[in-house]
Amino acid sequence: MTDPKIRFEKVTKRYGALVVLDQLQFEVAEGEVVTIIGPSGSGKTTVLRVLMTLEPIQDGIIWVGGEPLNKMWSGDRLVPASEAHIRSVRSRIGMVFQNFNLFPHMTALENCIEAPVQSLKLPKSEAVERAVELLEMVGLDDKRSHYPSQLSGGQQQRVAIARALAMRPKIILFDEPTSALDPEMVGEVLTVIRELASAHSYTILLVTHQMGFAREISNRVCFFDQGRIVEQGEPGRLFESPRNERLKLFLSKILQA
Repeated sequence: MTDPKIRFEKVTKRYGALVVLDQLQFEVAEGEVVTIIGPSGSGKTTVLRVLMTLEPIQDGIIWVGGEPLNKMWSGDRLVPASEAHIRSVRSRIGMVFQNFNLFPHMTALENCIEAPVQSLKLPKSEAVERAVELLEMVGLDDKRSHYPSQLSGGQQQRVAIARALAMRPKIILFDEPTSALDPEMVGEVLTVIRELASAHSYTILLVTHQMGFAREISNRVCFFDQGRIVEQGEPGRLFESPRNERLKLFLSKILQA
């Protein structure tokens, strides 16, 4: 894989004695849609959380767009990154969480303009114009004045997607974006993600238990177990002809559920 947008170089993440990411080697190319699957506790969500610097790592280097995230150059050597460097590199990444994380006291529109105005220092008029376009894109143009409590779960998650896009990221992370939704609302969120993958040039890293959607949308699926990728490949091949015994067992259970 050439010119990776994301690269994990021997990344280790521990909680005490528990190793969650074990010398992880992992790359995602620009414009690629990669889905991470695996059992609970395999390290799937931790990959996203360390990319967003919500969790520190103990060893290794994470690269984003060719720049180190957790390190910075000092002359010809890498040293621990400053907060300013981390913020600069992390600004290329947007994340959509399982539980929406919207500000309850703000309307859909206000949720989408808060960070661009405060963090990117965009003029409010420009932020509003962008937010209106994004809410229209996710099918919520008529809900811009609604508060989260007035929206369904699927609508809240679509606002959360618009809010992430408002920061103009190059990379979008989705952490189980449908897990908190009622079954009838899952489709509307998956439709938006499908549109982002097919019609826009985002690099997408997705953690999901929706195997059918993972198969449809992904360029590549990675199966994690015990903090490592134990098998990866094109979705059709991986789901139809898994080679790893742990993956075979995982698929047999989850596809029968």
